[in-house]
Amino acid sequence: MSLFNVYPLYNITPEKAFGSTVWDDKGDAYLDFYGGHGVISIGHSHPTYVKQLTEQIQKIGFYSNFIINPLQEKLGNILPEVSGYPDYTLFLCNSGAEANENALKLASFHNRKSKVIAFKNSFHGRTSAAVAVTDNPKIVAPLNAQQEVVFFPLNDIESVKKEIAKGDVSSVIIEAIQGVGGLDEGTTAFFQELEKVCKENEVVLISDEIQCGYGRSGKFFAHRYHGIKPDIISLAKGMGNGFPIGGILISPDFKPSYGLLGTTFGGNHLACAAALSVLEVFENEKVLDNVNKQSAYFIEKFSALPQIKKIRGRGLMLGLEFDFEVAELRKKLIYEKKIFTGNANNKNLLRVLPPLTITEKEIDILFEKLTSCFE
Repeated sequence: MSLFNVYPLYNITPEKAFGSTVWDDKGDAYLDFYGGHGVISIGHSHPTYVKQLTEQIQKIGFYSNFIINPLQEKLGNILPEVSGYPDYTLFLCNSGAEANENALKLASFHNRKSKVIAFKNSFHGRTSAAVAVTDNPKIVAPLNAQQEVVFFPLNDIESVKKEIAKGDVSSVIIEAIQGVGGLDEGTTAFFQELEKVCKENEVVLISDEIQCGYGRSGKFFAHRYHGIKPDIISLAKGMGNGFPIGGILISPDFKPSYGLLGTTFGGNHLACAAALSVLEVFENEKVLDNVNKQSAYFIEKFSALPQIKKIRGRGLMLGLEFDFEVAELRKKLIYEKKIFTGNANNKNLLRVLPPLTITEKEIDILFEKLTSCFE
């Protein structure tokens, strides 16, 4: 085998996809309630997305960042406005890990400090600093472990305050809703006190919105539920509907300089075309309205299943918690019921991250198929 074998694979080979349906090489159709780790925002192969990428690649697909790219400029104007941060600037990269890497680096440049506060069960990526602030020792190499990182439980504001009082903390990075960790989130009181203590001590507050952002929670950014304003917001996943793109939104308190950050592929023409098509569909098809409508329908319907002990999350970033480990249930859903779902660090949690364009009819199918698993 020529591939470096690091992924435990399901024996399925997708060949095409549209909306919330994926077809394999045998012609079997699967209902997608996982969206490739929450990446698919406006649905597979959305006509607007396909059209804009096709038109763009017929013009120019890539050039490096030493020339003017009007698509970057357009995205840099529209995204801050749509997301509610019109005075923030945008730096573009290729992935969520890169977004967090650049956020942590920019914070360290800003206050000339290096220590980072992160939280238990966090996941922020697999690159050097991003994996160091991820609470999973199995994926942290000795090289990464050289970073100065302290982990605290969510909502433990007193420990955060004591650490910040030492005067050597550069930044605090936190997911507004934890993804891989199992859909836990801090309380509003915790987030607001966290923002306050960061501002008072010139510590940079980074909100990781890579999975919970871009409308998945029912608001454009999930931290909006808590009424806070982070200094840096990291983005990826749903931003490009499957095309690799990431970025950070940056407070006007940060001053750019040539060479401070950089990337070869980040913000290329195709990536920007993908991102702009997503925002166009968000507006034209009222995607956020659909997220909230389908979320309410989903929660009401699945709350009736006695096997489900708790429904976690917000919007279409949901988790069905059982009193047993769900690995076999997930396999049954994939191989027998033809439905993709996800897992989490919480072994009893079935994660549900469908395209944000999912319909009631498709939710009904998931309900029927899941119910049949218990018969």
